[in-house]
Amino acid sequence: MINQQLLNPGSIVVIGGSNNVHKPGGSIVRNILNGGFGGPLHIVNPKEDEVQGIKVFKDVKDIPQTDLAVLVVAAKFCPDYVDYLCAEKGVRAFVIISAGFGEETKEGAALEQRILDTCEKYGAALIGPNCIGLLTRNHHSVFTLPIPNLNPQGCDFISGSGATAVFILESAVIKGLQFNSVWSIGNGKQIGIEDVLQYMDENFNPETDSKVKLLYIENISNPDKLLFHASSLIRKGCSIAAIKAGSSESGSRAASSHTGAIASSDSAVEALFRKAGIVRCYSREELTTAGCIFMVTANCEKPKNMEDRPINFAIVTHAGGPGVMLTDALSKGGLAVPKIEGPDAEELKTKLFAGSSVANPIDFLATGTAEQLGTVIDYCENKFDNIDVIAVIYGTPGLTQLYEAYDVLDKKIKECKKPIFPILPSLHTAGPEVEEFLKKGHVNFSDEVTLATTVSQIIRTPEPASPELELYGVDVPRIRDIIYRETRRLKFEGIESGYLAPDAVRELLSCAGIPLVPEMVSTSKEELIAFAEKVGFPVVAKVVGPVHKSDVGGVALNIRTPEHLALEFDRMMQIQDATSVMVQKMLKGTELFIGAKYETRFGHVVLCGLGGIFVEVLKDVSSGLAPLSYGEAYSMIHSLRGYKILKGTRGQKGINEQKYAEIIVRLSTLLRFATEIKEMDINPLLADENNVVAVDARILIER
Repeated sequence: MINQQLLNPGSIVVIGGSNNVHKPGGSIVRNILNGGFGGPLHIVNPKEDEVQGIKVFKDVKDIPQTDLAVLVVAAKFCPDYVDYLCAEKGVRAFVIISAGFGEETKEGAALEQRILDTCEKYGAALIGPNCIGLLTRNHHSVFTLPIPNLNPQGCDFISGSGATAVFILESAVIKGLQFNSVWSIGNGKQIGIEDVLQYMDENFNPETDSKVKLLYIENISNPDKLLFHASSLIRKGCSIAAIKAGSSESGSRAASSHTGAIASSDSAVEALFRKAGIVRCYSREELTTAGCIFMVTANCEKPKNMEDRPINFAIVTHAGGPGVMLTDALSKGGLAVPKIEGPDAEELKTKLFAGSSVANPIDFLATGTAEQLGTVIDYCENKFDNIDVIAVIYGTPGLTQLYEAYDVLDKKIKECKKPIFPILPSLHTAGPEVEEFLKKGHVNFSDEVTLATTVSQIIRTPEPASPELELYGVDVPRIRDIIYRETRRLKFEGIESGYLAPDAVRELLSCAGIPLVPEMVSTSKEELIAFAEKVGFPVVAKVVGPVHKSDVGGVALNIRTPEHLALEFDRMMQIQDATSVMVQKMLKGTELFIGAKYETRFGHVVLCGLGGIFVEVLKDVSSGLAPLSYGEAYSMIHSLRGYKILKGTRGQKGINEQKYAEIIVRLSTLLRFATEIKEMDINPLLADENNVVAVDARILIER
């Protein structure tokens, strides 16, 4: 419940404010005063007469009516203060810095719930408890440093951790990144990250609001809400980057399918971010670098004719090594540093000192002048049409000052339509020059490899998926009938979960329109031999019953005669837990994999990749959140490390990518209407340039 009393209060009271700026109660008063808050600031402290020049109220009963209260007292006192301030003083917004609530004990959780109940009763907003506060351009109700430069077009930053927020701000300030607001939600008892995004989405003004959002997330309590509002903001022109912490697991969870072993809560996060269009970051440096990139590119023209080529960078430098490292990092990330040649390149060379190189990187030597820097940028902007982005690496060995060069860089950044990424590495030696450059509103990417890695991640992040669900001819009523029948079977057998029989698996996949290899399951040797002769040898025989067929010798390939099939049938029926034998027409092609796992709150995470050892050993998979669109499916396929194999390499034809994507989409639609499916995989699908056919599948359901 975010309201105006929280965002733009007319008056503030700090309960527990003090003169000791080395403690939260003193530092928060200092920050509010230094932030230039325009309304009355009241302090309640029974032990002080004056706090930082402000007359103090000994008792909360003596303060006038107030909009916002900041509590910096022991947890046990907070509920009473909230009760009184809401009922008697008209307070309708609280920032509770204090810790000792639900994050620590059951008793603390009870105190926290009492505060929430009071806030809900009076319609009051609540930030915290257990947070560093709220920083806006209207009031600096935080107790920490640094306070970044505030700008209405700066970043909105929302963090689930106070300490981490401080460290991220440290990283940002050094880069010159500016902010519009900083939200530390703490325990998020009333207002969580999803709620802040909802408010920003529902009240978004494209003319006045920040278009860059940075998130540090420790817990996604409402994935649907996060997905809806993040993707909505991105469609409105915003850029969002986020860290999701706590995604690794100490050990692989017990699972009986390939998907169960590979899928994790992190797969769900990856799928959610992909669906929403959120750029995923893994460190403070990446997150703040992403924010800087968004700021640099916000008002620049987008490169044209990008459908069939990567983004082309020009690297302008007077130091060869960093240029080479940036070239390597950009190339590794799928971006390009094209060779610059021709008459314009030769003309540029005449304007530089002897020994300079214009091939790209454009190295105009350590002796190059500020004027030459401007000339090189002008050529990249106006004459080299194959250049989309300009990266300028410019530092000093300590022999010269850089004010003139950075003045030129400032001027060109403001003039050029192509984005310019300044990489100014001499933070110590040229500290004053860099600081002056940043004061002009610019950012600095002090490390070229981090810049390249983050740009690559941004480029790889797809646009938000369409929220519309299309059935693509999937037979939903029939799917529900099959699921109902199979869950009733589980209930009759007295078990909570189990694998579907092969015929039920085929029924479900057929309802989704997923092509299946011809097969028969039987306990009759004669029936299976007749089936093999009908579809034509060679065939494959697989034992039915054991989950991991290969581990128990339950798979026989390339069976070419009835006699061979009869021998394999007899052998397999002797395997422990065998109930029957499956015979399939043997096909050839590239082995693919599709799987899914149900994650609580997220829904089904769908995985795709190359089959066989690629999924079992290399775990080269991509994830998406069901239901999936065709665009999402193609994005998943293209993000695989082994995508070149699918596309075709060394004279081999590629697979039918369109049909692979179609199967992914159809399977995700099936799953949308069958939440009883907890794990499944189709491994392998066999693919060639014409067809993609499911060969083996397992589906685990739970009633």
